[in-house]
Amino acid sequence: MDPVFVLLIGVVIVFAGILLLKLHPFFTLILAAMAVAAFSGIEGMTEYWLGEGKSLEEASSLANTPFGLRVATAFGVTCGKIGIVICMASIIGKCLLDSGAAMRIVLSILKAFGEKRAPAAMGASGFFLGIPVFFDTVFYLLVPLAKGLAASTKKNYGLYVLAIIAGGSIAHSQIPPTPGPLFVAEELGIDIGAMMLGGIAVGGVAALSGMAYAKWINRRHPIPFRDIEEGSDETLKNWDEIDVSTLPPLWLSITPILLPLILLSGKTVLTAIADSAGFELSASVNSLVQFLGDKNVALTIAASIGLYTLYIKKKNDPGAMKHAMEHSLSSGGIVLLITSAGGAFGGMLQQSGIRSVVEQFDVAGGIWFLPMAFALTGMIRTVQGSATVAMITSVGILAPMASPETLGFHPIYLAMVIGFGAKPVPWMNDSGFWVIGKMSGMTVKETLMNFSVMACIMAVVGLITSMIASVILPLV
Repeated sequence: MDPVFVLLIGVVIVFAGILLLKLHPFFTLILAAMAVAAFSGIEGMTEYWLGEGKSLEEASSLANTPFGLRVATAFGVTCGKIGIVICMASIIGKCLLDSGAAMRIVLSILKAFGEKRAPAAMGASGFFLGIPVFFDTVFYLLVPLAKGLAASTKKNYGLYVLAIIAGGSIAHSQIPPTPGPLFVAEELGIDIGAMMLGGIAVGGVAALSGMAYAKWINRRHPIPFRDIEEGSDETLKNWDEIDVSTLPPLWLSITPILLPLILLSGKTVLTAIADSAGFELSASVNSLVQFLGDKNVALTIAASIGLYTLYIKKKNDPGAMKHAMEHSLSSGGIVLLITSAGGAFGGMLQQSGIRSVVEQFDVAGGIWFLPMAFALTGMIRTVQGSATVAMITSVGILAPMASPETLGFHPIYLAMVIGFGAKPVPWMNDSGFWVIGKMSGMTVKETLMNFSVMACIMAVVGLITSMIASVILPLV
């Protein structure tokens, strides 16, 4: 069957299942993967496996594998790549919250910036915590502090809320180990440490544009502080009145976040320096770098430190660690199922023969491939509402064309553009839209004017920054 028609079948199933029938993304993505696998032609699958370096005999055998087994294999491959990382990141996030480490980080940033620069502090807190903690959880944590600041300063409530969103949402779409950028990096063969560094650099520029818009809209259409039910009375305390002696020390609080960043990016940097200088690391040093710089090892070490932090703060509660593990693995398991199902769907799209069709239209390669990828991801995001599903679906279509030789620059720029493309346009079909609106007390109109517009601005700035960087520093 024609690969374009097969692609349309898969995309329609995803849209109809999530948007119209309100099915769970896991089930919808698996259903779409099976449909694509069932309707894909033998020629396209054979061509895919030949492109993966298989012999003609091996490619023909793999192409004739029953479609259910192919879907299950792609699901398992994705799970093997990112499963441990997602689960460990969930444990880190839960331990940071339950131990008070996340609060300690936020209060330290607020103290360093001062109340006059509290919006910048809230943005920095959202960005920093958004690396290991899912965005909605970051928002739940920081909104009460925004309310406390607004109650004490009597102004800038909307600015505080938008600052949280600017920092946290960018980290969610750009910096592993959050599921979307982690999955995209794996699919495009990008080193996780490099993806983290690139996401911090380019994502930081986009977050600053969001902060600029937040200040502009706050001056012209300030959001009044409304004492609503969610996070009201008991959380309306001034941040400088919280007793930090009850919280973990700062150095221990930030270690589960900084350590993976140092280990993963350190491996990337050391390897790059060694290659550029023309010398090889000794066998023992290289073994240690490769071991500690492995994403599974780095995140497991960080999770262990997070659990230790929780243990020393909850010694009198023997069930605290068990509860944290069960809760984090339950939530992380759902994310892992969705992401692995997306991997199965993307894998089947790649095996459908869509690469040869796209190459016939000569759209692959060059700087203008980036806005095309941005538009594709943005369309999927706007229609069905989920940023993660949009990233999963988009990279499944684009991955066959994402080699450095084809693009003319490093695939990391494509990964970042896919992340930015997953930002517009958040509206009423997005669960995050309602979480932000209800938790902050904004009306639907205010949420659209503030959150939705800011997300679009950050996305466009991120796209432009990525395009400029791909020309100035192509990394190939």
